[in-house]
Amino acid sequence: MSFPWLTVLIAWPLVAALATALTGRGRGRPAPGGVASYGPGSGAFGAPAARWVALVGSLVEVALLVGAFLAFDTARAAEHQLVEAHSWIPSIGASYAVGVDGVGLLLIALSVGLVPLVILAAWREQGGDHPRLRSYLATVLVLEAFMVAVFAARDVFLFYVLFEAMLIPAYFLIGGFGQGAQRRYAAVKFLLFSLAGGLVMLVAVIALYLQVPAAERGPETFLTANLAATAGGLDTTAGRLMFCAFFLAFAIKAPMVPVHTWLPDVSENATPGTSTLLICVLDKVGTFGMLTLCLPLFPEAARWAAPVIVALAVVSILYGAILAIGQSDLLRLVGYTSVSHFGFIILGIFTFTATGTAGASLMMLNHGISTGALFLIAGFAIARHPQRSQRIADYGGLRTVAPILGGSFLVAGLSAAALPGLATFVSEILVFLGAFAAHHAAALVAAPAVVLAAVYVLLTYQRMFTGQVPATLTADGPVRDLDARERTVAGVFVAALLVLGFIPSLGLRYVDPPAATTVEQVGVSDPLSVHTEVAA
Repeated sequence: MSFPWLTVLIAWPLVAALATALTGRGRGRPAPGGVASYGPGSGAFGAPAARWVALVGSLVEVALLVGAFLAFDTARAAEHQLVEAHSWIPSIGASYAVGVDGVGLLLIALSVGLVPLVILAAWREQGGDHPRLRSYLATVLVLEAFMVAVFAARDVFLFYVLFEAMLIPAYFLIGGFGQGAQRRYAAVKFLLFSLAGGLVMLVAVIALYLQVPAAERGPETFLTANLAATAGGLDTTAGRLMFCAFFLAFAIKAPMVPVHTWLPDVSENATPGTSTLLICVLDKVGTFGMLTLCLPLFPEAARWAAPVIVALAVVSILYGAILAIGQSDLLRLVGYTSVSHFGFIILGIFTFTATGTAGASLMMLNHGISTGALFLIAGFAIARHPQRSQRIADYGGLRTVAPILGGSFLVAGLSAAALPGLATFVSEILVFLGAFAAHHAAALVAAPAVVLAAVYVLLTYQRMFTGQVPATLTADGPVRDLDARERTVAGVFVAALLVLGFIPSLGLRYVDPPAATTVEQVGVSDPLSVHTEVAA
């Protein structure tokens, strides 16, 4: 029997979370003035032991991930590997079945890689209140376990349970540990939107199960492959209704216009670390579900709904970019950029081309890195304001007094704008290639978003990092540049953006085979059957 890599990757963060929660207060030096989290001078000196337990636990998870990558055969990236299957609820045919193809493995890597960076960024979060910080870090690790599990689930019922269960730690991270005045409102709004979508999906899961003849139900009835075989014989109307139910749940999670309104509120009121995990990883469950459940289970319905979904994706692309330009709150601005980027991902998926699907799959990874960098580096900037203001107008001239902070923010922002040489460029180009081949008009309408992205990135950089330093910003003394801990976080992000920008094949070899398989499952003729040479 092979080593159960995925089960260990799921279980270890729970062990680390328990150890973090039980670790004592320690005798660390409190944060200066009680100011939390990302502030200057908040190094490792005197840190409570819980922070080190959480950090070491997350780094052990990274080491386990390396083992999973070594055990994964990229030549068979379209197949589910590292597979485990155990009976769970045999009376209804639900099983603990996990396995990953190339896309799932990359999203697990994104989840695992971001957590230690979030922990480092939150080194003095929660105002120096050590018990609160312990609880926050333990909750982050619990959420990590759910994120890994949902990307590995191959049983539809198991996927649904995880899809709903991850709302619990996410809710507490927003409402219990958020930093905005409306954090509880944002948490409840997030929960209600997600629960509504999940309940609609549950109805479709039950309806799909009932389509399986009683004589054919067994201990693995809910396996995605088995339900896909059943769905192939569905009545057209029934299949389309079930597709709409699944898609609605995933569109809320993604988020997609018009069911996106919870995301800006969460971005503004959660901590930058929480927003990084929710928007850069958790929201990928929506697009991942579209790719791995909606299309294989309901190919006819997906083809039927594609024109409307493509139109909504284009609306999301332009709407998110335009709204980002008009924002006065820095974190809310980053949230709206994600609405635009998720529109690109959904557009790529529903081009039904290997090129567009591979671009969308790679963009799920690249968006997580670039937007995670924006959130955390923006958090570093906010901590340098005496009142921790998130208003862009309250800043200026940071480039002259904190050049590393300014440079890091600029690189992250330019990656969000898909500058050539940075990670997001290749994935966005692939999405456009697929869109031009399958939906020429939609691609033309979406193209101005590239210019809009440059506008919101450069305008924000100009307002915050150039000009004169306002007196309010230096009320507590000179603004200091990033310290060693913060440089480590920013440096890892910048390195990842550059490496994936110049060597996109590192990600493409994991997403190309699953993309081709997905197009075959949908049953359409791919006008762009070869794209690897173009990407290179």
